[in-house]
Amino acid sequence: MPLIEDLEFQLHVSLFGSFQVATPSEIPIDISNRRARTILAMLSINPGQSLSRDLVSKLIWAGRFKPQARASLRQCLHDLKREFQGSGWEILEISNTQLAVKSHLIHTDLQSLETALKERDDVLATQLLLELSGKPLLANFDLGDDLTQWLAIQRGQIENRLRISTQRLLSALRASGLDERHEALEQAWHGWSGISRLRQRRGLAILPFKQIDEVGGDLFLADAAVEELSSRLGGLNGLALAGQTSVEAVAGSALTLPEMAEKLGVTHFIEGAVHRSTGSVNLSIRLIEGASGKQIWFDQIVESETYFFDQRKLIGENAIAGLSHAMGLERNSRPVRTMTRSREAYALYLQGRTLTQRVTLEGGLLKAVELLEQALEIDSEFAECWTALGEAFIHVAVYTPCLERVALSEKAASCARRALDLDPNQGYAYAILSIHEWTCFNPAGALEYALEAYRLEPHNADVTLRLGSSLLYLGRTREALPYIEAAIEQDPVYGRNYVMLCVAHLNVGDLEAAMRAGQRMADLGIPGFYLGVAQAAAGNHETAVKTYFETRRYVGTLIMSPPGAAEISDEARDFYLKTAAEGICSGNEEARQTYCKLIDMLHQTLLDPYDQTVAWPAVWMGHSDLVMKVYREQIHPANMPGLMSLWTDIDPIGRTLQHPDFMAFAEDIGMVEAWEKYGWPDLIPSDPR
Repeated sequence: MPLIEDLEFQLHVSLFGSFQVATPSEIPIDISNRRARTILAMLSINPGQSLSRDLVSKLIWAGRFKPQARASLRQCLHDLKREFQGSGWEILEISNTQLAVKSHLIHTDLQSLETALKERDDVLATQLLLELSGKPLLANFDLGDDLTQWLAIQRGQIENRLRISTQRLLSALRASGLDERHEALEQAWHGWSGISRLRQRRGLAILPFKQIDEVGGDLFLADAAVEELSSRLGGLNGLALAGQTSVEAVAGSALTLPEMAEKLGVTHFIEGAVHRSTGSVNLSIRLIEGASGKQIWFDQIVESETYFFDQRKLIGENAIAGLSHAMGLERNSRPVRTMTRSREAYALYLQGRTLTQRVTLEGGLLKAVELLEQALEIDSEFAECWTALGEAFIHVAVYTPCLERVALSEKAASCARRALDLDPNQGYAYAILSIHEWTCFNPAGALEYALEAYRLEPHNADVTLRLGSSLLYLGRTREALPYIEAAIEQDPVYGRNYVMLCVAHLNVGDLEAAMRAGQRMADLGIPGFYLGVAQAAAGNHETAVKTYFETRRYVGTLIMSPPGAAEISDEARDFYLKTAAEGICSGNEEARQTYCKLIDMLHQTLLDPYDQTVAWPAVWMGHSDLVMKVYREQIHPANMPGLMSLWTDIDPIGRTLQHPDFMAFAEDIGMVEAWEKYGWPDLIPSDPR
């Protein structure tokens, strides 16, 4: 019997395409019993790791009574064990409660691929991916919906691992100047991932809970219930949780549940209500099928208000257990986010979180900071609140006319570091650090933090977009696009996501797709700057000028005046935006020169000479000298997004990239260091110096 941990003495198991088992000499082992074959495939996904007998019997014999399922499993395992023993192999580890395959006796094609990526053997990884092209992972297993969903969960987990490993290897190849090998691996990866069945996660949206309060005073239990559920739903593998920004936008409309499901791309909703009366609180939660509006699970708890706060983790666990059972999902061991034992701190945190997302509410962001700081005065070890405060500081820097934007970014980073000291699993805290590293002229560090954030929270739309934007700022648009698209899948009616998508399509020269994304952005209430730029790039100058000029209706809300600027009249506003629209979008060189002179004056006179009202138009007009002066001197969270348009190779935008001083500029702001470490951009495939 083979006992040596060596490929020469291991069974070969194929998990991609049709499931197959072969001896070391490549003689197939035919397992005629399809349920036995399925069990072996399940155990081979992670050799050496056990699965519970109860789980396996439930998935394979769904619908049978538990004693019947257990008896069928015993017989199936007996048959499977006998088949391998007949060939001299004893590969199963079986106990009263657990099942596993002996890791030293089998080797899978998945293990080969993961090892090649981990050891940075790009030649082998490319070869394996090419061989696996057209072969989705864990295909052709059809024993019911429960098993199908469980397999989809495994696919999602594996895909995340492979994507991160491939990304790191691609970065290493680019950094080494191995462009042909980089391209070969990239094409091979897209060839496989394009046909993989990795988007089979069930979509779920948590609708805002209704609140009924007969007592009066502050009632935060409804928000608390939503927060608790959201924090724990990451423990359900195979679940795509819709971003709350998108959910709230759709929930406020007059759409029916099926229409909302289609718009959000989800299969299920959670509805809930909190009714507080004297002496008790009634919490009801229901799971609704999106397509039909049918209730498929319900739970109700009636307890004291004190119990609801003190036992919210238990309540959350019980709710997740019920939801996972109802949806046929498996819970994982992901750590629960670090919250607080203080009821008062928790209430302040929830209020602060809510205001942080309402960026257009006058004074809302500053109030959010105040509330979150108060919460931390009560409980200084409230990790989640430190992350929320960091996000609030970033939002203040971006969405208010302040002068201390870099200082606010440093404050945000300090909060993120404190959060990670308390809880290293705070993925979004790493995303905040990623933003700050750009202000420190350290794009390499920014990308590293973005990758770590994504590793921890791959299903967080904000985290996914942060990785996409980091790659986009560095000019690696082709690599950025899948992450931007994934963020849109997670948060499909959040206009900001389409800004990134519009620019990404512009950068790769797909003008039709750029205009579609820009129009979607405008439809969702985002000022149409980038739509106008896309229309101008496509030669639709008259339409582009009108589109850009229409942004005047957002002045004072989404478009803030530069810090310290006096309030201007409607006439002055319209004159400025007409000049801007013609300078950027008309295609007329004289109009461009006029607007260049205007923003030169703004740069010299504004209290913040690096404001986005200077930086972004300078990029769009290819005003190279001003672009490089601004970003050499200061990158802050508000002007940072302008960097993504540096890589739009369309006149006049592309003039900055063609400037003879561009590489020196890129070196000064840290981009060259990032390229040397992680790979060169699409438009500069190797070091030109």
